[in-house]
Amino acid sequence: MALACGIVGLPNVGKSTLFNALAGTALAAAANYPFCTIEPNKAIVPVPDPRLAELARFFPTAQVVPTTLTVVDIAGLVRGAHAGQGLGNQFLAHIREVHAVLHVLRCFEDPNIIHVEGGADPLRDKEIVDLELQLKDLETLGKVLPRVEREARLGGESDAQKWLATLRQAEAHLSAGQNLRTLQLEPEARAYLRSLGLLTIKPVLYIANIDEASLPYGNHLSQAVEQVAQEEGAPVLTLCVTVEAQLASLPPEEQKEFLALYGLREPALPQLIRTAYHLLGLITFFTAGPKEVRAWTVPVGTPAPKAAGEIHSDIQRGFIRAEVIRYEDYVRYGGEEGAKAAGKMRLEGKEYLVQDGDVIYFRFAV
Repeated sequence: MALACGIVGLPNVGKSTLFNALAGTALAAAANYPFCTIEPNKAIVPVPDPRLAELARFFPTAQVVPTTLTVVDIAGLVRGAHAGQGLGNQFLAHIREVHAVLHVLRCFEDPNIIHVEGGADPLRDKEIVDLELQLKDLETLGKVLPRVEREARLGGESDAQKWLATLRQAEAHLSAGQNLRTLQLEPEARAYLRSLGLLTIKPVLYIANIDEASLPYGNHLSQAVEQVAQEEGAPVLTLCVTVEAQLASLPPEEQKEFLALYGLREPALPQLIRTAYHLLGLITFFTAGPKEVRAWTVPVGTPAPKAAGEIHSDIQRGFIRAEVIRYEDYVRYGGEEGAKAAGKMRLEGKEYLVQDGDVIYFRFAV
């Protein structure tokens, strides 16, 4: 699935350095001035999943293919972006195209790295970005509301009254300085607002970017971010993007020693990728055989035929049944034959909703 997370924030907070670390390359220009990233850079990054390597043990010559996530490096926002300041229209359009937001907040002081607002204050920075996105959403609603009001008044659209109430609720929430993702909505209403391309309804992962000296526990600035994120019900990761970028450039055998220097047990980037993946409401199922062991991405609640379509449209069209083994049973009983002998393989039909960790063999006829 071509689902993407966009890295956003003010200029010079560490967005492009984070992107470089995630991409494992220096594609993005991590320069010490605003707007060094004009066009968004994209990277397809593998989603770390130790289950994949465990499954591959049963097929030593297998090609192992992880599932992936697209990450987009979006240039820094500034005050007035909603009105076009600092190429704001382009940047906001790029945010509209992604499915979730990785919001980087600078939690360190460094006189050698310019801050467009004059100094490190992550909560102020968050408010600036939030306000710009909220104002853009209000602008969008200002274009949609008159049309829906007219339809509701004329009675030409059966859903107009329902959507009108949702739109007015969203407008009031934004006008109160709140992001739409914090608004309590029924799933259908949330899906409707998403269809309008609204920005603040997108799920967010906050990234508190600290300096090396604040590792491994963070500092008062990152703790403030953690508090606000908790109140908002959003996930937050505290990390040092420069350290993570250095780690990403090292071979695996050297990473352990490097981590020990900073009192870290593991790199933060794999956790970031997994958190972003789950933020999008995604799960992983597996296919396993002598030629290939592979992870596949589907949304939570995906029926088996649609999951089969991720592999090939012919499999979805000719779907007969799915032979399903839980990952834990697959490993416990030594693979497909052992799990089948233990009665752990289930036959599932078109109504079956794929679960995270399922190892599936699709039967089909075209």
